[in-house]
Amino acid sequence: MIPVCRIEDLPVGESLRITVDDHTPAIAVFHAEDGGFYAVDDLCSHQDASLSDGFVEGCYVECPLHAALFDLRTGAPSCLPARRPVRTHDVTVLDGMVHVRPAVREEAVA
Repeated sequence: MIPVCRIEDLPVGESLRITVDDHTPAIAVFHAEDGGFYAVDDLCSHQDASLSDGFVEGCYVECPLHAALFDLRTGAPSCLPARRPVRTHDVTVLDGMVHVRPAVREEAVA
């Protein structure tokens, strides 16, 4: 697991981008309006746009480029122009610290 930040350092409706290593895509970590913490691949599946720059609406993130919505819980797109999901990552909060466990590439949904 990768320590990301303290829970108070990521307000509701905000996100941040983390880089794991040179071989793993960046991950966007969100504090959704339901109070939950979620993580997805930072790159929109429709076009090269950073989802961490997007807008959180409930448990969804809106891509800042073409307004595609992705469910932060499942990675599934809920509207066009995105057709493919983004990969999700496990998030755990331990002792007030947000941690992300990056998914293995094979777990990505096609």
